[in-house]
Amino acid sequence: MFENLSDRLERSFKLIKGQGKITEVNISETLKEVRRALLDADVSYKIAKNFCDTVKQKAIGQNILIAVKPEQMMVKIVHDELAELMGSEHTELNVKGNPGIVLVAGLNGSGKTTFTGKLALWLKSKKGMKVLVAACDTFRPAAIEQLKTLCGQVQVECYSEDGVKDPITIAQNAISKARREGFSVVVIDTAGRLAVDEELMNEISALHKAVKPTETLFVVDAMTGQDAVETAKAFNDRLNFDGVVLTKMDGDTRGGAALTIRSVVDKPIKFISSGEKMDALDVFYPKRIADRILGMGDVVSLVEKAQEQFDEEQARALHKKLAKNQFTLWDFYGQIQQIKKMGNIKDLAGMLPGMDKALRDVDIDNDSFKGIEAIILSMTPFERENPDMINGSRRKRIAAGSGTTIVEVNRLLKQFEGTRRVMKNFAGGSNVANMLRRRR
Repeated sequence: MFENLSDRLERSFKLIKGQGKITEVNISETLKEVRRALLDADVSYKIAKNFCDTVKQKAIGQNILIAVKPEQMMVKIVHDELAELMGSEHTELNVKGNPGIVLVAGLNGSGKTTFTGKLALWLKSKKGMKVLVAACDTFRPAAIEQLKTLCGQVQVECYSEDGVKDPITIAQNAISKARREGFSVVVIDTAGRLAVDEELMNEISALHKAVKPTETLFVVDAMTGQDAVETAKAFNDRLNFDGVVLTKMDGDTRGGAALTIRSVVDKPIKFISSGEKMDALDVFYPKRIADRILGMGDVVSLVEKAQEQFDEEQARALHKKLAKNQFTLWDFYGQIQQIKKMGNIKDLAGMLPGMDKALRDVDIDNDSFKGIEAIILSMTPFERENPDMINGSRRKRIAAGSGTTIVEVNRLLKQFEGTRRVMKNFAGGSNVANMLRRRR
């Protein structure tokens, strides 16, 4: 996500490196590169030009503190303007009501139905809401079955009516059911088309008027760049939606849609979706995305992901064991399982400052842990609790049982011992558990 843009911006900042202060002369070449980087990311020329003009106006004559270099000041100004371009602050989803009603609209192929399933899971797991999904896409034959399958995966009820072609009837009956049975929110999946046409606009407008949703989300494929922006504008002119969802952010997207859609339709981006996994949905925070674009990482999101898997009682018990140097291989195995639940390992590492670029060409996935897990699971309970007692014959047996080699077993035990020493020192200071408690 934004890899090419990040590289281009990084190169542009180097042009001002070594300068004593920011002037109109030395900033011009830097801003030319910034503009080229934005255009290459599929940002419209007008928006790219206005962006650079604003940066120039704010940068020229900027008083540079002794401890701050001109290129660092430029990074800060560009960062703030990128965040402003994308909306500056996060906008919450409005699901208040009895029930709250979320209408999901978009073209065919945008990932609309998949997003509906992801949103249902997000509302259920993150907000603790009882969710009913209404299958109102009666135009595409397979849409209802697809939605039922997705709802089954996330264990959320899906409401549909066989043989009924009127989406308004289905939606209204779903809302009535939600009121009777105490559902907190109804998420309505609607029909799309291959392109914006009058029939689609009339249908979605009539449905919107009939159900009066508390939140209307428009789903666009981020890979279509400026086409996504134009489609969003056409829909907004008729539907006046509340927010945008950008899908396929893990694909070959240059980021132009994320950077410009807010300024064109004046509506916030509320979610970004990547991958087919149902938990691959992120709330959109403009400042955090600006951090990622400029290679600053996204530690706040990383901590929040950790917090979702964080059990305070387990952490307290683990902290005591670390302080007493009683951290075992079984504890180590448990930590691996928690890390895997947080998401893709490479994506998580990329949230650390500087790591996204370092890991760009490195192939890392959750299968990387398989060998370690196999070795630990091939040990007896005694061996997991007492790794110092694992002698040569035990190592030979563990290697054979796990389908690995003695060298790999030795490497794991050595790495574990090093990890235990580091974590023991960490336990005495400002550890992750304390950080997470402070965020609660």
